[in-house]
Amino acid sequence: MPDSPRDRRRVYVKHLRGLEKALRSENRSAAAEARRSLAHLRYGLVEGKQHQASVVAFRRGQPQDSEEEKVWLLLGGLFALHPLDWANPPRPRSLGASLGRLQKKLDSPRVERRLSALLTMDRNSLPHHLRQTVRLLSSHDVPVHYDQLLDDLVVLLGGNHRGDLASEVRLRWAREYHMPISGVTPQDSSVLPETTE
Repeated sequence: MPDSPRDRRRVYVKHLRGLEKALRSENRSAAAEARRSLAHLRYGLVEGKQHQASVVAFRRGQPQDSEEEKVWLLLGGLFALHPLDWANPPRPRSLGASLGRLQKKLDSPRVERRLSALLTMDRNSLPHHLRQTVRLLSSHDVPVHYDQLLDDLVVLLGGNHRGDLASEVRLRWAREYHMPISGVTPQDSSVLPETTE
Protein backbone atom coordinates (compact mmCIF):
# COMPACT_ATOMS: atom_id res chain seq x y z
CA MET A 1 0.00 0.00 0.00
CA PRO A 2 1.36 3.49 -0.84
CA ASP A 3 2.88 5.37 2.08
CA SER A 4 2.29 9.05 1.46
CA PRO A 5 -1.11 10.77 1.10
CA ARG A 6 -0.08 11.92 -2.39
CA ASP A 7 0.78 8.34 -3.43
CA ARG A 8 -2.63 7.19 -2.18
CA ARG A 9 -4.26 9.95 -4.25
CA ARG A 10 -2.40 8.76 -7.36
CA VAL A 11 -3.64 5.21 -6.77
CA TYR A 12 -7.21 6.50 -6.38
CA VAL A 13 -7.13 8.45 -9.64
CA LYS A 14 -5.53 5.48 -11.39
CA HIS A 15 -8.46 3.41 -10.16
CA LEU A 16 -10.89 5.99 -11.61
CA ARG A 17 -9.05 5.89 -14.94
CA GLY A 18 -9.38 2.12 -14.89
CA LEU A 19 -13.16 2.50 -14.59
CA GLU A 20 -13.21 4.76 -17.63
CA LYS A 21 -11.12 2.26 -19.57
CA ALA A 22 -13.41 -0.60 -18.54
CA LEU A 23 -16.40 1.49 -19.58
CA ARG A 24 -15.04 1.51 -23.15
CA SER A 25 -14.19 -2.20 -23.01
CA GLU A 26 -15.70 -4.72 -25.38
CA ASN A 27 -16.07 -6.98 -22.36
CA ARG A 28 -19.74 -6.43 -21.51
CA SER A 29 -19.35 -7.59 -17.94
CA ALA A 30 -16.44 -5.19 -17.28
CA ALA A 31 -18.30 -2.31 -18.94
CA ALA A 32 -21.46 -3.02 -16.89
CA GLU A 33 -19.44 -3.13 -13.66
CA ALA A 34 -17.75 0.17 -14.56
CA ARG A 35 -21.17 1.77 -15.21
CA ARG A 36 -22.37 0.58 -11.79
CA SER A 37 -19.22 1.90 -10.10
CA LEU A 38 -19.57 5.30 -11.78
CA ALA A 39 -23.23 5.44 -10.74
CA HIS A 40 -22.14 4.80 -7.13
CA LEU A 41 -19.48 7.51 -7.40
CA ARG A 42 -22.10 10.08 -8.46
CA TYR A 43 -23.58 9.73 -4.97
CA GLY A 44 -20.45 11.52 -3.77
CA LEU A 45 -22.13 14.69 -5.07
CA VAL A 46 -25.36 14.16 -3.09
CA GLU A 47 -25.46 15.42 0.47
CA GLY A 48 -26.40 12.58 2.83
CA LYS A 49 -25.69 9.82 0.30
CA GLN A 50 -21.90 10.02 0.06
CA HIS A 51 -21.60 6.73 1.96
CA GLN A 52 -22.91 5.00 -1.18
CA ALA A 53 -19.95 6.38 -3.13
CA SER A 54 -17.47 5.23 -0.50
CA VAL A 55 -17.94 1.60 -1.60
CA VAL A 56 -16.07 2.46 -4.81
CA ALA A 57 -13.98 5.44 -3.69
CA PHE A 58 -12.13 3.64 -0.90
CA ARG A 59 -11.76 0.27 -2.65
CA ARG A 60 -8.06 0.80 -3.49
CA GLY A 61 -6.95 2.88 -0.52
CA GLN A 62 -7.82 5.32 2.21
CA PRO A 63 -7.52 9.11 2.38
CA GLN A 64 -5.35 10.48 5.16
CA ASP A 65 -8.25 11.91 7.21
CA SER A 66 -11.99 12.64 7.21
CA GLU A 67 -11.45 16.03 5.55
CA GLU A 68 -9.64 14.44 2.61
CA GLU A 69 -12.25 11.67 2.53
CA LYS A 70 -14.87 14.26 1.53
CA VAL A 71 -12.57 15.52 -1.23
CA TRP A 72 -12.12 11.99 -2.62
CA LEU A 73 -15.89 11.52 -2.69
CA LEU A 74 -16.38 14.85 -4.46
CA LEU A 75 -13.66 14.09 -7.00
CA GLY A 76 -15.12 10.62 -7.66
CA GLY A 77 -18.50 12.20 -8.33
CA LEU A 78 -16.97 14.77 -10.67
CA PHE A 79 -15.09 12.03 -12.52
CA ALA A 80 -18.32 10.03 -12.84
CA LEU A 81 -19.99 13.06 -14.44
CA HIS A 82 -17.13 13.56 -16.91
CA PRO A 83 -14.63 10.67 -17.14
CA LEU A 84 -12.47 12.41 -19.75
CA ASP A 85 -9.03 12.72 -18.19
CA TRP A 86 -6.35 14.96 -19.68
CA ALA A 87 -4.06 12.38 -21.29
CA ASN A 88 -0.30 12.88 -21.15
CA PRO A 89 0.04 16.61 -20.59
CA PRO A 90 3.64 17.89 -20.47
CA ARG A 91 2.92 18.34 -16.76
CA PRO A 92 -0.19 18.25 -14.59
CA ARG A 93 -2.72 20.87 -15.63
CA SER A 94 -5.15 22.71 -13.41
CA LEU A 95 -8.86 23.23 -13.86
CA GLY A 96 -7.89 26.69 -15.12
CA ALA A 97 -6.13 25.10 -18.10
CA SER A 98 -9.26 23.08 -18.90
CA LEU A 99 -11.37 26.24 -18.75
CA GLY A 100 -8.79 27.99 -20.94
CA ARG A 101 -9.22 25.28 -23.56
CA LEU A 102 -12.97 25.70 -23.34
CA GLN A 103 -12.64 29.47 -23.76
CA LYS A 104 -10.52 29.02 -26.88
CA LYS A 105 -13.16 26.61 -28.21
CA LEU A 106 -16.23 28.75 -27.42
CA ASP A 107 -14.84 32.30 -27.29
CA SER A 108 -17.52 33.16 -24.73
CA PRO A 109 -17.35 35.58 -21.78
CA ARG A 110 -19.31 33.11 -19.66
CA VAL A 111 -16.24 30.84 -19.41
CA GLU A 112 -14.16 33.59 -17.82
CA ARG A 113 -17.06 34.41 -15.50
CA ARG A 114 -17.12 30.75 -14.48
CA LEU A 115 -13.39 30.87 -13.68
CA SER A 116 -13.81 34.11 -11.72
CA ALA A 117 -16.59 32.52 -9.69
CA LEU A 118 -14.44 29.47 -8.91
CA LEU A 119 -11.55 31.67 -7.81
CA THR A 120 -13.69 33.58 -5.32
CA MET A 121 -15.85 30.77 -3.89
CA ASP A 122 -15.55 29.76 -0.27
CA ARG A 123 -15.11 26.09 0.50
CA ASN A 124 -18.82 25.59 1.23
CA SER A 125 -19.92 26.90 -2.19
CA LEU A 126 -17.04 25.53 -4.26
CA PRO A 127 -18.35 21.93 -4.68
CA HIS A 128 -21.59 23.15 -6.28
CA HIS A 129 -19.69 25.40 -8.71
CA LEU A 130 -17.24 22.60 -9.50
CA ARG A 131 -20.16 20.34 -10.49
CA GLN A 132 -21.48 23.03 -12.83
CA THR A 133 -18.02 23.59 -14.29
CA VAL A 134 -17.36 19.90 -14.90
CA ARG A 135 -20.76 19.53 -16.56
CA LEU A 136 -19.89 22.45 -18.84
CA LEU A 137 -16.52 20.90 -19.71
CA SER A 138 -18.23 17.58 -20.35
CA SER A 139 -20.74 19.09 -22.75
CA HIS A 140 -17.82 20.32 -24.89
CA ASP A 141 -15.50 17.29 -24.47
CA VAL A 142 -12.78 19.27 -22.70
CA PRO A 143 -10.60 17.04 -20.47
CA VAL A 144 -9.82 17.52 -16.79
CA HIS A 145 -6.53 16.50 -15.17
CA TYR A 146 -7.99 14.65 -12.19
CA ASP A 147 -4.66 13.99 -10.45
CA GLN A 148 -4.02 17.72 -10.25
CA LEU A 149 -7.63 18.54 -9.39
CA LEU A 150 -7.52 16.14 -6.45
CA ASP A 151 -4.34 17.76 -5.09
CA ASP A 152 -5.84 21.23 -5.60
CA LEU A 153 -9.10 20.35 -3.87
CA VAL A 154 -7.30 18.89 -0.87
CA VAL A 155 -5.89 22.41 -0.41
CA LEU A 156 -8.98 24.45 -1.37
CA LEU A 157 -11.39 22.39 0.72
CA GLY A 158 -9.01 21.57 3.55
CA GLY A 159 -8.25 23.22 6.84
CA ASN A 160 -5.86 25.73 5.25
CA HIS A 161 -8.34 26.87 2.58
CA ARG A 162 -7.53 30.53 3.26
CA GLY A 163 -3.77 30.14 3.46
CA ASP A 164 -0.86 30.72 1.11
CA LEU A 165 -1.16 27.30 -0.56
CA ALA A 166 -4.80 27.99 -1.46
CA SER A 167 -3.78 31.36 -2.91
CA GLU A 168 -1.09 29.62 -4.98
CA VAL A 169 -3.66 27.12 -6.34
CA ARG A 170 -6.02 29.93 -7.35
CA LEU A 171 -3.18 31.87 -8.96
CA ARG A 172 -2.12 28.79 -10.94
CA TRP A 173 -5.72 28.27 -12.14
CA ALA A 174 -5.83 31.88 -13.35
CA ARG A 175 -2.38 31.68 -14.97
CA GLU A 176 -3.09 28.39 -16.77
CA TYR A 177 -6.46 29.70 -17.98
CA HIS A 178 -4.54 32.27 -20.06
CA MET A 179 -1.77 29.95 -21.26
CA PRO A 180 -1.55 29.04 -24.96
CA ILE A 181 -3.08 25.73 -26.03
CA SER A 182 0.37 24.30 -26.77
CA GLY A 183 0.61 24.42 -23.05
CA VAL A 184 4.13 25.19 -21.86
CA THR A 185 4.56 28.38 -19.90
CA PRO A 186 7.97 29.79 -19.00
CA GLN A 187 7.35 28.62 -15.42
CA ASP A 188 6.75 25.06 -16.64
CA SER A 189 10.03 24.72 -18.51
CA SER A 190 12.14 26.06 -15.66
CA VAL A 191 10.43 24.41 -12.70
CA LEU A 192 9.19 20.99 -13.69
CA PRO A 193 10.57 18.32 -16.02
CA GLU A 194 8.26 16.79 -18.57
CA THR A 195 6.43 13.71 -17.39
CA THR A 196 4.13 11.27 -19.06
CA GLU A 197 1.33 9.72 -17.08
